[in-house]
Amino acid sequence: MRARFTDGQRFLILCMIAGFLCGLAAVAFHLAIHYSFDFIWYSAEALGPWFWVVMPFIPALGGLAAGIILAKFAPGAVGSGIPQTKASYYNDFGIMSLKEAFWRFILGTLFIGTGNSLGREGPTVHMCAAIASKLGQAFGLAKARIQAMVPIGMGAGIAAAFNAPISALFFVFEELLDDFSTKALGGLVVAVVVAAATSRLLLGEDPVLTVPIHEDIATSWWMLVGIPLGAACGFIGHGFVTALLKLRGKAKESNVPRWLQPAAGGLAVGLLGTIAFYVTGLMGEPQHGVFSIGYGSLLTAFEGQLVFAVMLILFVFKFAATIINYATGGSGGLFSPTLFLGGMLGGIFGLGLVWLHNHTGLFHVENPSEVIGACVLLGMGALFSSIVRCPFTSVLIIFEMTRNYSLILPLMAGNIISYFIAAHLRKVPLYNALLLQDGVNLRKLPAYQGVQDYRNLPVSTIMTYDVVSVDATLTPVAALEKIESGKTHHGYPAVDGEHLVGMVMHHELEEMRDAKEERILKDILAVQNIIYATPDTSIRGAANLMIRDDVLQIPIVSPKNERRLLGVLTLHDIARQQNAASEQMGR
Repeated sequence: MRARFTDGQRFLILCMIAGFLCGLAAVAFHLAIHYSFDFIWYSAEALGPWFWVVMPFIPALGGLAAGIILAKFAPGAVGSGIPQTKASYYNDFGIMSLKEAFWRFILGTLFIGTGNSLGREGPTVHMCAAIASKLGQAFGLAKARIQAMVPIGMGAGIAAAFNAPISALFFVFEELLDDFSTKALGGLVVAVVVAAATSRLLLGEDPVLTVPIHEDIATSWWMLVGIPLGAACGFIGHGFVTALLKLRGKAKESNVPRWLQPAAGGLAVGLLGTIAFYVTGLMGEPQHGVFSIGYGSLLTAFEGQLVFAVMLILFVFKFAATIINYATGGSGGLFSPTLFLGGMLGGIFGLGLVWLHNHTGLFHVENPSEVIGACVLLGMGALFSSIVRCPFTSVLIIFEMTRNYSLILPLMAGNIISYFIAAHLRKVPLYNALLLQDGVNLRKLPAYQGVQDYRNLPVSTIMTYDVVSVDATLTPVAALEKIESGKTHHGYPAVDGEHLVGMVMHHELEEMRDAKEERILKDILAVQNIIYATPDTSIRGAANLMIRDDVLQIPIVSPKNERRLLGVLTLHDIARQQNAASEQMGR
């Protein structure tokens, strides 16, 4: 009698299939963006002097097309896709559709391929996670197995996009999963290996960014530059995330239609990119400067061929362009821009080292261009660690790009310093902060180890954004009728338009109804002293507030207006996260 596959064997076979399909998708996405932008760039160059007139508008046209598609067909394909992947994994049992993968491919090709300053790796992650999830659904896997397919696709996507399989494993665990479970590791390794092999068969053995660094770099005093460089990246990375979130928040509140915002961002980036291209004088293959992914200019920086002014201009303009593109609702990721910015910053430090060698003799530098190239690498890793908050991934991804172990010590030092500075300045990492800005919190927060750590997080990470409120202009009887037609809760915020009037418990409404109370809730609650917190209040502080006043829930209001309701925090929200933290600690 023919033996049937066990559940574990079927899962591993699906992981292999997912790895192959994700590898193909990642390679196709890479080539689509590459050839699209090359066609546009060389077509614009062929126009001669008209290049300077046409080029600023091309990213705007790409943004306009992307904005229309996002508004009408694929609103979930905005941004990098990594926050959406995390939300699907933690909140929806990993259920994703192929429609998400399809639109990610189209939008990424349109937006990045027309020169906008975002990267392909984040969209690749979302696209591949959707492919793996749909594969699990098609084969009738249980919900837990479908959920497990999401990190499989995520790892396969990173492995194929960067041609860096080891980094892909660490990224999945650092960004998505809570611990290094051997159960999760087995299928993930299979998918990552197959995806990386597929990518190498189609694109070649070399990593996505081939770096000309010699293997025999000896440990030297100049490598201490990793310490100040790591510190600088920590503060600059924090500034980048803060500026991005603030501008994105303003864009969400803007009166400009959402479908038009990516076009406006694209026009700004087109102008920035054209100005930077003109000022720096970067001509010839593959000098694209601020436009698109920008690895060509990064390779030139590795070779020590960019002067201080050029690297500074590219850093400043790319910094602004990436924030504008992402904040205005473009479709693309932050990995490539982060590596670009870190590389330029590192190159500036490298030039400083060479200047010290030439003018003071404090450092002995035998090969200046090689030292500059090494500093470019150190900056790439440190800024990635600061912005993305995956310090081990940032070390390994540089190692896999260079196949060089010589810089591992300054790289580790700079990355850890950068990570801790950024983590100290902002408790919530970038991708979680983006979800919270969209009113989405994860039912179980990943990567927070320890009760002490979770208690210091802001309540925005666990509060309920989708609030059931009551109209304060109604009587208790009318309010109950409205509530009972939907979901009932222990208590409700009473609002007059957008103005918070107070909190009223369900049993209080019933008691008022029984007492034939005819006043409206606004008048009844006029004397109530509202106990509230803001989104930045720590979980510990909110819990102490609720215990002190013996309440089960409190409204969360705007820091600028205590009467503007943003959400509700309940003791259940706090208990749920406490249980998650206890599970992480093995309690």
